Amino acid sequence: MEPLLELKNICFSYHSMEGETEALSDINFKVREGEFVAVVGPSGCGKSTILNLISGLIKPESGSIFIKGKPLAEADINIGYMLQKDHLFEWRTIYRNVTLGLEIQKKLNDSTKEKVEQMLKTYGLEEFRNARPSQLSGGMRQRAALIRTLALEPALLLLDEPFSALDYQTRLSVADDIGQILKTQKKTALLVTHDISEAISMADQVIVLSRRPAIVKSTVDIDMDIPNRTPMTSRNAPAFKTYFNTIWKELNSYEDMYSAGSVS
Repeated sequence: MEPLLELKNICFSYHSMEGETEALSDINFKVREGEFVAVVGPSGCGKSTILNLISGLIKPESGSIFIKGKPLAEADINIGYMLQKDHLFEWRTIYRNVTLGLEIQKKLNDSTKEKVEQMLKTYGLEEFRNARPSQLSGGMRQRAALIRTLALEPALLLLDEPFSALDYQTRLSVADDIGQILKTQKKTALLVTHDISEAISMADQVIVLSRRPAIVKSTVDIDMDIPNRTPMTSRNAPAFKTYFNTIWKELNSYEDMYSAGSVS
């Protein structure tokens, strides 16, 4: 089956007055439709750069990105992008925040309004539709940001450490919620995270990058062999520790410094 997303021989460098900094070197990987893939690697290795390239915000210096076999510039699908911050506007209600993208793309109609209303109800935000962002908890704000992204029906969802601003307990809960939401909706997602546990618990596959200039050091397929898998149940699965140790060793085969449980 043709992959939804494919990166071939991607290279990218940042240029400044001080000179050139090579970020990515010959990056190759594929993401199949309906698959959840996580990318981990040392700080500053170019994880977020990969998402910026896929979203079209920047262009690779060499190599190609394909969406359903077509060059990225010719792709006709929506790509959703969730950032570390929710970027909700305080002067708009939660309802008007989650419909912002639809307004901008002139897609706010009876059909899309109905879908938004259903998501607000399904994801526990219906009673807060007229509230301001400051009245919501961090986890609720992230759910609102997700609804705003999903309202545009993206075929591919890019997640750039979307839980990193949350406290640990909330982070676990929201990651579990969003992981289950994306699984239920059968969304294809690419997550960048510095947290090994988060990557293993949410993903079907984990791509391990080397330090800068990054290459794909290894790819680890995740199979927990548990019924009705969720991010939370994955953390308690017998295979979890084995996957953690495997990825930890891959990351620590370099002389970078890592904090326990994550790559900072």
